[in-house]
Amino acid sequence: MEMPQKFIIEGGRKLNGTIKVGGSKNAALPILCAALLCHETVKLTNVPQISDIRSLVTIFEALGVQIKFEGTTLEINASNLNLSEVPEDLICSMRASMLLFGPLLSRFDEVTLPFPGGCVLGKRSIFSHTHALQSLGAQVVETSDRIQMKMIKRQSAIIIMPELSVTATENAIMLAALTPGLSQIRLAAAEPHVQDLCHFLNQMGAKISGIGNHFLQIEGVEKLHGTEYAITGDYLEAGTYAIAGLLTQGELRIEGIPTNQLDSLWQKFAEMGASLKLEDNAITVSASSNLVATTIRTAVYPSFPTDLQAPFSVLLTQAEGESQVFETLFEGRLNYLFELEKMGANIQMLNPHQATIKGKTQLHGVPIASIDIRAGAAMVLAALCAEGTTEISNIKYIDRGYERLEEKLTSLGASMRRL
Repeated sequence: MEMPQKFIIEGGRKLNGTIKVGGSKNAALPILCAALLCHETVKLTNVPQISDIRSLVTIFEALGVQIKFEGTTLEINASNLNLSEVPEDLICSMRASMLLFGPLLSRFDEVTLPFPGGCVLGKRSIFSHTHALQSLGAQVVETSDRIQMKMIKRQSAIIIMPELSVTATENAIMLAALTPGLSQIRLAAAEPHVQDLCHFLNQMGAKISGIGNHFLQIEGVEKLHGTEYAITGDYLEAGTYAIAGLLTQGELRIEGIPTNQLDSLWQKFAEMGASLKLEDNAITVSASSNLVATTIRTAVYPSFPTDLQAPFSVLLTQAEGESQVFETLFEGRLNYLFELEKMGANIQMLNPHQATIKGKTQLHGVPIASIDIRAGAAMVLAALCAEGTTEISNIKYIDRGYERLEEKLTSLGASMRRL
């Protein structure tokens, strides 16, 4: 049995230097799944070395997919893909495994899978997924513990999404890519990782237009071919490091993403009084000792990302005045604030979606826990600027989304080790 691991962090050290972010987790997962649509070899580079990717690779291998994974390069050949041994335990433990819906239904016409699991962020309906699949000709039946999908008649469709769901949009894109006729996805999610999936599919021979907008058009093709593709940089990792630089009063240059993907974050930095130098593919942040309070409201891209709400809220504890946090997308996403209160943060929970943070307050190192991927990153950031030693448990969540986090932060001057 694998022993649980912890991070031990000595706070109060400035982070300085240059760092290049890894490949995007949220782009790599759907792109790996999209590779199952092709019978030829697909070579992916800049693949992040995180536990979610390793879990998905293990699922693929159980389904007969040939995998070669060395460093950040991953080769996939799904010509022998089969459903004879579905690894239910792995699928149940991984929310992102729902990205298999579209590709497997496209390949096999009839698929039964257990319900995916993953981070605990409140109840997350799969209605948007089933709506998209049904629009393209599938019959979907949900039971208490699994989902049964059967393709009745492949048909192009105008799909009006019931919400701007990233993974449901991605499933619709993957299934429509090989569905005859012209399909439209209206109210499509437009995040950078959705765009990256579209660019990847087009490089394999798909015909997708409107990329980056909430209205996609997909002309179905007969087949897709192998290709080599570099995963886009992780803009959420970049944002996390930028916040770390401000929290520790250091100066960081972060490379590896188109910086316009984070305009909503840079605007908040400027509003708070931080110094930043923007380039096309890099940003340099320098802290001000007099950051001022602000208000953030999460929303779909290109508005402020929910995945940076927790890390940014740590920054608000170090800003003068009263800040407001509004989480509009997920239930339970503010639960990490109770961990920050243990460290000395002055926080008032107004309701499950709103909180007030009063600063500036000195945080103190105490034992705390990570409760999901982004909250885990927030705990690390809080520990970096806290006085004394912080012990963070449940770091399995952090490992799911951040590649070699302690190695990268240590290279910038942090005192951090894995226990």
